[in-house]
Parts: sequence; structure tokens; C-alpha cells
Amino acid sequence: MKEIHCKMFGHDYHISRNVTYHVKEYTCTRCHKQLTTGVSGELVKLTPKFKEINDVLERIHTKRNKKKLREKILFENLLVFKH
Repeated sequence: MKEIHCKMFGHDYHISRNVTYHVKEYTCTRCHKQLTTGVSGELVKLTPKFKEINDVLERIHTKRNKKKLREKILFENLLVFKH
């Protein structure tokens, strides 16, 4: 029944996971079909291969953001101590 509704009226996709600023995973609230952002920005089916790629991207993105935050805090502390 849920799939019929999606076939007639279209899917109701919501973001289920923010991988990076540009890559996201989407899930249909009715039929639970999953999509992700592809290489050129289009939505593609979330396969195990894309799931693994997204996991690695998220890990790299998180590490990079933590490093930038640490560097920013260190820089701000240097400015405070100089004055």
C-alpha cells in the first residue's frame, strides 16, 4: 500500500543523515526507499558501496573539522596571550 502511494503521488524524502556539507542520505517516509547524493550531485540509490563511501567521507570530514577547530582555538589563545 505504501509503495502504491509513492507511485501515484511521489516519494516524501527527508534527510536521514548529513554525511558532509554537500553529501546527504535521504529516506522516503512512506516506503523507506533510500537515496544519496551522487558524484555529480544527482540522487542515486543508496547501495552498500555508496553506504561505505559515505562512511569514509563522513569520517574524513569529521576529522578535518575537528582539526580546523583545534587550530582555530590554538590561534585564538595565541592572540589572547600576546596582548
